[in-house]
Amino acid sequence: SRGSVLWRLRQHDSLPARALYSPLVTMTKLKQWISTLLVLMLIWLCLVQDVLSLGYSQKFHDVILPLPVYLLVTAGSYMLGTLGLRLANFNDCEEAAQELFQQIQEAQADLASKGLIL
Repeated sequence: SRGSVLWRLRQHDSLPARALYSPLVTMTKLKQWISTLLVLMLIWLCLVQDVLSLGYSQKFHDVILPLPVYLLVTAGSYMLGTLGLRLANFNDCEEAAQELFQQIQEAQADLASKGLIL
């Protein structure tokens, strides 16, 4: 789109080509996750330390304090569930297994012709 940073950088002739793909322009998934977790952690820390002096109740503080542990357990449970579901639905590749077995037999025959006994 015309409003994207990459489009604006491409229109600017004085920038070198490597600037289009610099770490500042492209954001990998790892950087997205780290930045999101950092923002969430800072918000949580501000709430726990009462930096903004919001004056919330002790009950709210008791809920906010263990929130990262709850989120970690929830994320772990989701990941394990997703992994289990994908393993349960994993397709067998019979054709690929036969091709691999044939390649192994060819390699063994080639090595045996060169004098290696397996």
